[in-house]
Amino acid sequence: VGSALLDLVGPHLVQRIVDEAVVAKNPAGAQRILLLWLGVVLGAFLLNVGIRLLVTWIGQSAMLSMRQEIFRRLQGLHLGYFERNPVGRILTRVMNDVAAFNELLSMGIPTFFRDMLLLGGIVLALFLTDWRLALVTAVCFPLVAGVAWAFSRGIRVFYRRTRKRLAALNAFMQENLSGMAVVQLFGREETQKEKFREKGALLRDAQLGTVLVFALLFPALEVVTALGVALILWYGGLRLMEGTLSLGVLTAFLLYLKRFVLPIRDLAEKFNMVESALAAAERISGLLETKPEVRDPPAPRRPVPSGTAVAFENVWFAYQGEQWVLRDVSFKVERGETVAVVGPTGAGKSTLVNLLLRFYDVSRGRVLVDGVDVREIPQAELRRRFGVVLQDVFLFRGTLADNIRLGAPGLSMEEVRRAARTVHADSFIRALPGGYEHRIMESGSTLSVGQKQLLSFARALAVSPEILVLDEATSSIDAETEALIQDALGRLLWGRTALVIAHRLSTVREADRILVFRGGRIVEEGTHGELMAGEGLYAELCRLQELR
Repeated sequence: VGSALLDLVGPHLVQRIVDEAVVAKNPAGAQRILLLWLGVVLGAFLLNVGIRLLVTWIGQSAMLSMRQEIFRRLQGLHLGYFERNPVGRILTRVMNDVAAFNELLSMGIPTFFRDMLLLGGIVLALFLTDWRLALVTAVCFPLVAGVAWAFSRGIRVFYRRTRKRLAALNAFMQENLSGMAVVQLFGREETQKEKFREKGALLRDAQLGTVLVFALLFPALEVVTALGVALILWYGGLRLMEGTLSLGVLTAFLLYLKRFVLPIRDLAEKFNMVESALAAAERISGLLETKPEVRDPPAPRRPVPSGTAVAFENVWFAYQGEQWVLRDVSFKVERGETVAVVGPTGAGKSTLVNLLLRFYDVSRGRVLVDGVDVREIPQAELRRRFGVVLQDVFLFRGTLADNIRLGAPGLSMEEVRRAARTVHADSFIRALPGGYEHRIMESGSTLSVGQKQLLSFARALAVSPEILVLDEATSSIDAETEALIQDALGRLLWGRTALVIAHRLSTVREADRILVFRGGRIVEEGTHGELMAGEGLYAELCRLQELR
C-alpha cells in the first residue's frame, strides 16, 4: 500500500513543480517541491527493497514447508504408487512445481495487489485532477482490457502444454540415466538421442508459443499507450490554448498514463506466473490428496511372540483387478523354523514378502504375525520385527558404516563390525580406503554386486531381527561368496525364524520345510529329501539346476 501511494504521489508532485516553475514563476516553491519529490523517490526505493526481502523470505519458508510436507506424504504412500508414476514426474512435482508455486507467493501475489492498488489509484487520481481529460483518456481502458483478455486466453493453452511436456522430458531423462548401462549394452544411444530430441522439440515449440503471445502483447500495449498519449495531447492541447488547463496537469496526465500501462504489462507478465502456479498447485494438490492405500489401524494391536511366528490364511492377491498372483495360499512358519519358498519365475514368491511386510494389503484372507493380522499392527512396528535382504540391493550415498546401521542408527562401531564379520563382509570392507568410513556413491556403484549383497546381509543382521526374510538373497553371489554366506547363515539362523525365498535351490536344502509354488498356489510341501523322493515339480527344478 505504501509503495503504491508513493508511486501515485510522484506525478502530482511533478505537476506542482511544473506549475510553480513555469506558470507561477516561483523557482523557490518549485525547489521545495522538488526536494519532496526526491524524498518520495527514495522512500519508494527503500519500501521496494523491504518488500522484496520480506516476500522472498516468506516464499522460501513456504517452499521449504511445502517440500517437507510432500516428502512426508510420499514416504507414506504404498509401493504401487511409485510403480505407476515415473521418478522424473515425481521430481518435477517436488522441485519444479513447488518452485513455480513459490514464485507466485513471493512475487506474484504482492505484485498483483500492488498493481491493482496502483491501477485503481491512477484512475481515481486522473478524475480528481481533471475529470474531462480523464474521460477522454478512459477511451483506452476497454482496449487495454481486451488486449489483456486475449493474452490470458492464449498463454493458458501454451503454458499448460509446456508443463506437461517438461514433466515428460524429465521422466524420459531420469529413466535413461538410470538405465544407461542397458542403453549402451544394446547400442540404443542413437535411438534414445532421437527420442530425446523429439521430446525436447515438443517442449521448445510449447515455449515458443508462450514467447509468441508475449511478443504480440507488448507491442499491442504500446499501440494502445500511443493512442492514449495522442488523445491527451490533442484534447489537452486544445484546452491548454483555451487557458482551461495548466501545463502541469497535462504533464501529470502523460506521466499517469505511462504508469497506468506499466502495471498492465507487469500483470500480463505475472499472468504467466499465475498460470504456472495454478497448474503447479493443481498437480501438487493432486499429489497431497493421494490417499495411501496402506494405512495404520485406528486401534493398533501389539503382537506377543507365540508359537506361530507367521501365518498366511486363505490369501488371495492381485496387483490389478482379478489377475490373481496368489490363489488361496495358506501356510505357517513356527517360531525358530526356517521355511523356504521356491518355484518358477512368476509363481508369486516375492509377493509373499510384499504382503508380509504390508507394502500391499491382501485382496482376501489374512496374513498374521504372532497371531495378529498385519493390518492391525502399526507399519513401523511391524517392519521393525523383520530383517530383510532383497534381491536388488539399494545402498545410500554415504559411508559403509552408515549403510549397515541404517535400521539402527544408534549402533556402536563395534556392533557394526560384529554384524559385518558374521556375514564375512569385514575383510573386503577393511581392504577399502577408509574401511568402514569409506564413502560410496549413489546406489553403491563402486562396489561389486556380491559386495553389495554382503552389506545388505550385515544391514539386516545389525538390527537383531525376530524374523529373517531373504528374497533371492544369493542370486547374484558367486560360488565362493555363497559358501561364505551359507556358513554365516548356518550360525545366524540357529534359533531364529526365517522365510527364505530362493531361485537357487542349493541354498535351501537345509531348510526345515520347503514350499513349492506354481501359478500362485502351493503345489508341494516337505523337506528336500521328501520332495526329491516325490518326483514332482521340485525334483524337476533340481534336475534342471543339476542338483541332487
